[in-house]
Amino acid sequence: MLTGVQPQERELMLTGIGGQGVQLAAQVIAQGATLEGKEVLVFGSYGGMMRGGNTDATVVISDQPIEAPPVLSATWSAILMHHQFWGPLREHIRPGGLVLVNTSVFEDDLDRDRYRVVEVPATDAATDLGNPLLAAMIMAGAYGRTSGLVSLGGLTEGMRRSVPPYRQQLVEANERALSAGWEMAA
Repeated sequence: MLTGVQPQERELMLTGIGGQGVQLAAQVIAQGATLEGKEVLVFGSYGGMMRGGNTDATVVISDQPIEAPPVLSATWSAILMHHQFWGPLREHIRPGGLVLVNTSVFEDDLDRDRYRVVEVPATDAATDLGNPLLAAMIMAGAYGRTSGLVSLGGLTEGMRRSVPPYRQQLVEANERALSAGWEMAA
């Protein structure tokens, strides 16, 4: 039954190099939004290698049932952890879309007339926190605040639920990284 009102879906595509935490960041954002009562779809894809190959993820968040397929032709937002595999994603971002870029390592041009670019030196900030692998959590925190799609509390609880049992020693550091990213986006 059509009501004439289209659900407000917001898409996010994440890209980076395997080992940067792209898949975990997607899970944290998805879990956080789910915990806040939103409908969520998450889909991850990996290159041929665990570390060093391309890794991409898609998250769709909505207040109503999701209509988007798991593989998107266009997206409202993106998180760019590294420039190496950014090329294929470039044209999928809608004009005016939100783009968070890890300026610590990103070495490519962004069309600032086409996108709303938010610069986050995530790897540098993660290194300052004691572990450069926390960069994806910093980006997730910055994304939550900038997009308005998920709260810091939702991200934190989503992270707690997403970190595997053998990585529980990293929960506290991930919490600090989420908070740091949230503050950096203020």
